[in-house]
Amino acid sequence: MSTLADPVPGGRPGDVERAAALAGELTGRGVHGVVLAYVDTAGVTRVKTVPTARLASAAAWGVGMSPVFDTFLADDSIVTTDVLGSPDGDLRLYPDLDRLVALVGQPGWAWAPVDRITQEGEPHPGCGRTVLRRIVAEAAERHGLAFRAGIEIEWSVGQGPPGGDFVPATTGPAYSAARQVELSDCTADLLAALAAQGVEVEQLHPEYAAGQFEISVGALDPVAAADRSVLVRQTVRAVSARHGLAVSFAPAVVGRGVGNGGHLHLSAWRDGVNLHSGSTGRYGMTAEAESFAAGILARLPALTAVTAPSPASYLRLRPSQWAGVFTAWGRETREAAVRVVTGTAGVRDQAANLEVKPVDLAANPYLALACAIAAGLDGLTSLVPLPEEITGDPARLDAEEAAARGVRRLPASLGEAVEEFRGDTVLRAALGPVLADAVTAVRLGEIAAVTGLDDDQVAAAYRWKY
Repeated sequence: MSTLADPVPGGRPGDVERAAALAGELTGRGVHGVVLAYVDTAGVTRVKTVPTARLASAAAWGVGMSPVFDTFLADDSIVTTDVLGSPDGDLRLYPDLDRLVALVGQPGWAWAPVDRITQEGEPHPGCGRTVLRRIVAEAAERHGLAFRAGIEIEWSVGQGPPGGDFVPATTGPAYSAARQVELSDCTADLLAALAAQGVEVEQLHPEYAAGQFEISVGALDPVAAADRSVLVRQTVRAVSARHGLAVSFAPAVVGRGVGNGGHLHLSAWRDGVNLHSGSTGRYGMTAEAESFAAGILARLPALTAVTAPSPASYLRLRPSQWAGVFTAWGRETREAAVRVVTGTAGVRDQAANLEVKPVDLAANPYLALACAIAAGLDGLTSLVPLPEEITGDPARLDAEEAAARGVRRLPASLGEAVEEFRGDTVLRAALGPVLADAVTAVRLGEIAAVTGLDDDQVAAAYRWKY
């Protein structure tokens, strides 16, 4: 489905003139170049850059880049599908001028996410941003629904520069004032940069693992939320580098222990009303919101191939580590894969949402949100009942009780997740055959790349890729 937001050769009405004006403003602010960014199937952000003076040309005719990156692995090796992975062809990267921002952490540079279209002017079937936009548009048209989304960002801060072993840059305990003080200058600069870039930060704090921090940002529509996730990580990396620190968003920087998550927060709205609050269902959810949550829960085993796409993801997805590795839900239950967040009394009509926990930042955020929404919509249209909630740690349930309550262990390896994804017609249809096959091929390529490695070696293989 084409939307008004899809780019077209020559530029949409007013785009070229607007880009020229923006280029003039940026030049006046000392910005010399624009980073054009998208996220590939492996979850790596790939870029082209243009001089600021070329922004209008990019808005009109795009910037060339090979489609081969749809089948790149995290180590830059290439796998193939029946239509992707060859040296043939070209795509055009079109910047979204609404999301263009000067990068405070990288003086002299601006940044914009891109959509990718073919040289014939058609949406590229491997473009995750385009797929997410299509799914959101179809939900509005068919169901009258809009969504608000946010992506938590956890990262590990090490002694720089990046490369080699991970040595934490802090010594303070989890959530401690000591750790906050140790990186006070860097995090203050980070908050200043994000504020100047228009990013609404809700929290920034030390997290559980050694050297780990987390940032939570305000909710936006899903495409903008995915854009923001990419921008925030670009900013964290740049600001940290200026302080001589190395950062990793990889799911696991060491073989054992708590890893870095990228939990999705998602809520469905109709006519400005939050379907997750104020009704007669459990914890105020409407019947549609319950079925939406049930749809996500039912497809989590297959969804993990998209939300936990790296072999290193499964070093993080272990029971009793608050990673959410069972098909269970509960109110504010942090061991459940789907956590119902009601919010505090007085703001629940705005704050209530679902948190999807088996997600990390090796995931392409556009694909993760697209598949989560598609799963939820399938549950909503099929009126899937939401099962009994759980409290506490699902790992405590014996096999008989778990089976009776529908509590199933999520895939314990990427290979298991791929098999679930291959059999899931809803998620594959949401992505389309080209992108769904690319997901499978890239995941199998990652599995092959680490065959024979132990946990520490797998962590090391991906430590500085994200």
